[in-house]
Amino acid sequence: MYYNNKDVRLEEMPTPQIGPGELLVKVLACGICGSDVMEWYRIKRAPLVLGHEITGEIVEVGEGLERYKVGDRVFVSHHVPCNTCHYCLNGYHTVCDTLFSTNYDPGGFAEYVRVPQINVDRGVFLLPDEISFEDGAFIEPLACVVRGQRLARLQPGHTVLVIGSGISGLLHVALARASGAGRIVATDINSYRLNAAQRFGADAVIHAEEDVPARLHQANEDSLADLVIVCTGALPAFTQALESVDRGGTVLFFAPIEPGVDFPLPFYEFWRNGITLIPSYAGSPLDIAIAIELIRARRVPVHEMITHRLTLAETSKGFQLVAEAGESIKVIIEPQR
Repeated sequence: MYYNNKDVRLEEMPTPQIGPGELLVKVLACGICGSDVMEWYRIKRAPLVLGHEITGEIVEVGEGLERYKVGDRVFVSHHVPCNTCHYCLNGYHTVCDTLFSTNYDPGGFAEYVRVPQINVDRGVFLLPDEISFEDGAFIEPLACVVRGQRLARLQPGHTVLVIGSGISGLLHVALARASGAGRIVATDINSYRLNAAQRFGADAVIHAEEDVPARLHQANEDSLADLVIVCTGALPAFTQALESVDRGGTVLFFAPIEPGVDFPLPFYEFWRNGITLIPSYAGSPLDIAIAIELIRARRVPVHEMITHRLTLAETSKGFQLVAEAGESIKVIIEPQR
């Protein structure tokens, strides 16, 4: 039960009771997302059970449901779109009103979750035998990364700058490498994460407190980046991104700034140089399907990104590890251990 980043308690609650068309899933792995520790984002709804990167096993099937059976290994999406509104029909599933109103009960950091009928209908995916439960916990975050790079139209040979080398940044580095990007440069303020970025596909790394555009010029034959991906909510990162994108390039805002915080946009230079700015939030069912295949085929080395596997009782420790952004990459909670 989440109260704030430093107060995550182990509490008992009844096992959810399912209705017709619903599923009861035993959670076997749930990753801690960077958004879980964005306190300004989470605390307004506290106390609540967080966790949205789950894999598990179906232990009960609701009346009238024939597509799934007890024992099926599954990934379950917490937010699902309606697939019929104006936004969904135009490919903008992640701004659908239904997507923002759906979730499972109570949350992934629990022994069991009830999957509502609408989530069963469009958010339950069978986990291939080649994907372990802990690797399957990467499906949701990788789907978000897939969507971001798809919208940004990353092309083979592009120079990519990833600002922020936490788990999202590392997934962007690894996916860009798998997608045939040319030169990949990553930044961070943490040497542990800079080393990780190189392990997962970055050709060069830059400490974020350096003159990133100048270093990028040096590392990239006097050119800036075709695609800049911002994976941290730190305001200086957004300024660095605007200064680091080449003419005709794209800036993908993958991480948000806190509400009410603005930053200046040198509009004339962007207009003159043909720069594209793109935000990206969440992932669509298509992106989830692609993420599953990427993990199944081992195109993205997610297993090697796991640094901590913790029990449900150790979830508070996991939140501290992620919030401190020190020597951890992916922290997985295993409620059945």
